[in-house]
Amino acid sequence: MPAVPSYASGISEVPLLGDTIGGNFDRTVAAFGERDALVDRASGRRWTYRELAAEVDALAAGLAGHGIVKGDRVGIWAPNCAEWTFLQYATAKIGAILVNINPAYRSHELEFVLNQAGVRVLVAARSFKTSDYAAMIDEVRPRCAGLEQVVLLGSDEWDSLLSSGRGQALPDVGLSADDPINIQYTSGTTGFPKGATLSHHNILNNGFFVGELCHYTEADRVCIPVPFYHCFGMVMGNLAATSHGSCMVIPAPAFDPKATLKAVEDERCTSLYGVPTMFIAELADPGFEDYDLSSLRTGIMAGSPCPVEVMKQVIDRMGMAEVSICYGMTETSPVSTQTRADDSIERRVSTVGRVGPHLEVKIVDPETGLTVPCGEPGELCTRGYSVMLGYWDQPDKTAEVIDAARWMHTGDLGVMDDDGYIQITGRIKDMVIRGGENIYPREVEEFLYTHPDVLDAQVIGVPDDRYGEELMAWVRLREGAGELTAEALREFCTGKLAHYKIPRYVHIVEEFPMTVTGKIRKVEMREKARTILNLG
Repeated sequence: MPAVPSYASGISEVPLLGDTIGGNFDRTVAAFGERDALVDRASGRRWTYRELAAEVDALAAGLAGHGIVKGDRVGIWAPNCAEWTFLQYATAKIGAILVNINPAYRSHELEFVLNQAGVRVLVAARSFKTSDYAAMIDEVRPRCAGLEQVVLLGSDEWDSLLSSGRGQALPDVGLSADDPINIQYTSGTTGFPKGATLSHHNILNNGFFVGELCHYTEADRVCIPVPFYHCFGMVMGNLAATSHGSCMVIPAPAFDPKATLKAVEDERCTSLYGVPTMFIAELADPGFEDYDLSSLRTGIMAGSPCPVEVMKQVIDRMGMAEVSICYGMTETSPVSTQTRADDSIERRVSTVGRVGPHLEVKIVDPETGLTVPCGEPGELCTRGYSVMLGYWDQPDKTAEVIDAARWMHTGDLGVMDDDGYIQITGRIKDMVIRGGENIYPREVEEFLYTHPDVLDAQVIGVPDDRYGEELMAWVRLREGAGELTAEALREFCTGKLAHYKIPRYVHIVEEFPMTVTGKIRKVEMREKARTILNLG
């Protein structure tokens, strides 16, 4: 029999939404106006859908009154807060393009984004943690010719923006669901970040179908400790909630395990989001057993590969029986594949699920571009409503990742089984070639998690004169664990992993270098490893 190609399409009896974000939001307000919509725990404030709509419309009208028109770019530079959500929906209502700025950016990166996107108005927090946003804005403003206005949250200008719009009718600007509505800058681990440009259709539908597969209704309360500036927070979190009448709960401005667990308990959250490192921190909290998490039903773990052992604990100890794994990238709005609530535990702990509704995925040979048979590794590609419009003002960069048939090439290595379930085995750039043997770090990492003293592990390739590359494991130890030497870890692996997959070097760390979204920065780890190992 001929081999079955690694291709799958997501069929669904539920049609795509043809709405704009504002239109969909208004429909939810009409249906669930008196239900809780948003809870901001840090400030002690909460809004019903009707109250939230009043803030959104006032801000939208205020922006319009200040001359913001369809297509203008409005930047947001702030940690998670209610005002972030107000601005997300207000800009969508008047067709302005929201530019998400990473809260961890410094002045150099801020200046690049403001100029590259052509931001007219910047809404920002005054400061957060060690970042003095106001000072950095003052520093770069003379070099940002297109930046006309800066509005700091909590300032007189912010209050005036809201008050000036109260009671004002919104302009009829003729919005299309295919209009660009959001620019999200990719992590930019090499060179400057690129601005993935997303439409109403892209992100509204992605949020909606993620929520559908989590079985959200107006009774759900979604705890969102992941950042709003990233798709995980504003699409899978906010848009998944508002497209179903669910409540958005902001546990804290930035991730805090205790604040997150307390929010779940106090607000009776039914769903909890996080990247694996967040769930690891929550499970390791000394007071974990004291929190009442009995309201939890579902949630999403995504953002980076999800360790099997962590997934099992989330189900067993947190009671998230229907927890879902999602896989995707900013350029695909973001989710391409997702596990379902009725998938077996084995499927949920070992795969990133199946293709989402109305999407297509395939696994191709990175060299030839041809679809490989099921069971063979290759590059994962996605096509459908979720694929971005392109990188903002960078058609050359867009052409590097979206081919002529509109397939988005993810750069991720994956394997599809005969039932369409996909395992992500790593990044093409992360693959280690040791003495001619291809090694996928994810496989080694999963094994290291089974060591009783290992809390978290990341594996990278480092230069080696003899083999070209050697494996190095960066390891975080559990509290109370003894010393773990390279020799002891190698002994643990011997007989269980092929000899060439056993790490030669072991580096014990308190934490890994990470982006603000919780993605491990292996590029930075490889750079530091040269110094640690004196490799020049």
